Amino acid sequence: MPSSSKAAPPRPGDTYVQSFARGLQVVRSFSANAPEQTLSEVAERSGLTRAGARRILLTLQTLGYVEGDGKWFRLTPRILELGFAYLSSMPIWDLAEPVVQALVDRVSESSSIAVLDGADIVYVMRVPTQKIMKISLGIGSRLPAFCTSLGRVLLAQLDDEDILRRLEESPRTALTRHTVTDTTTLLKRIHQVRRQGWSVVDQELEEGLISVAAPIQGADGRVNAAINLSGQANRTNARAVQEQLLPPLLEAAQAITQLLQRKTRMGR
Repeated sequence: MPSSSKAAPPRPGDTYVQSFARGLQVVRSFSANAPEQTLSEVAERSGLTRAGARRILLTLQTLGYVEGDGKWFRLTPRILELGFAYLSSMPIWDLAEPVVQALVDRVSESSSIAVLDGADIVYVMRVPTQKIMKISLGIGSRLPAFCTSLGRVLLAQLDDEDILRRLEESPRTALTRHTVTDTTTLLKRIHQVRRQGWSVVDQELEEGLISVAAPIQGADGRVNAAINLSGQANRTNARAVQEQLLPPLLEAAQAITQLLQRKTRMGR
């Protein structure tokens, strides 16, 4: 699996628009756990003053991205335009969907594709079979990279300095009794993923959930995303996942990789 480091984001300076950054802080203060918020809650979660949060909320409300009743504020469906602009710009979106659906139909397990964002993974595609997780996942959902099969595959593309930096950014809370949080152990496991080209994570994210992930490469050979399959521990185990789910998963990852590379060549 190729290794590459990513440049650190630029520090605030003459090109840094603080008001825009604060607007994004307000948008990001809303979540599945906080779909509706008062002005005080928005200010607290975004780290702004009440006056600053109010100005941004009213601006977003004027633009149609936020609605409120005088006390409670919530995002509107229009906010999806921002996310789907990113998704629609990704060739993986249209190319991968039939491959992922065929994979799910073949193995009768849920499959997802994610990309790396800081210390988290962000889901850009998900084809579920049935609800096997307590966590509700959809496009745009974020999970910590360190304890997910998708995350470890994506971290394995980076050099060790970048991996350690991202691990330090993550709280690395033990989500189950199986969760590995020790930095040295995590780095060893990521090294193993880098060598073998895939990752199995056994009940580290959620009790009863086992997942296996593989990389998806772009035309330049770099890992752009990762694809996984998830199964229930009460009817499978890590060895069975490796023996039964890994081969079709690797085939799907390779098929998507080839489609992406073919599209890139045709577009030149």
